[in-house]
Amino acid sequence: MAVTGQCLCGEIRYSIENPPGGMGVCHCKNCQRQAGSAFSTLAVVPKAEFAFTQGAPKLYEDSETKSGNAVQRFFCGTCGSPIYSALPSQAEAVYLKTGTLDDTSFFAPQFHAWCDTKQNWVTLDEGVPTMATQ
Repeated sequence: MAVTGQCLCGEIRYSIENPPGGMGVCHCKNCQRQAGSAFSTLAVVPKAEFAFTQGAPKLYEDSETKSGNAVQRFFCGTCGSPIYSALPSQAEAVYLKTGTLDDTSFFAPQFHAWCDTKQNWVTLDEGVPTMATQ
């Protein structure tokens, strides 16, 4: 069963062959800035299963990260919606921004990363693993 999604304006659409596996929340400052929010919700998707069905994103190369590793951030050039992030060191996966999914009902965080920079008012669910950094 294909999973689909799009940006806010609908210029970019994508599909994934199978439902995403690992799902989590990133609290790093760069994800906060990119999302314009307290955190970014992510789903790990095999790159081979992800395909654009309409449009093409723009790329911002984020090299000023706390980890020192570059993050490729793909977004809609028209409405600015973040679509996914990629790490050159993990070329086989993309980190899909789950807010762009057409159906988000299956999303449930399995981890929280970069909790050392989470917003003070954010409360984390008990039982969900947390990592101070990555």
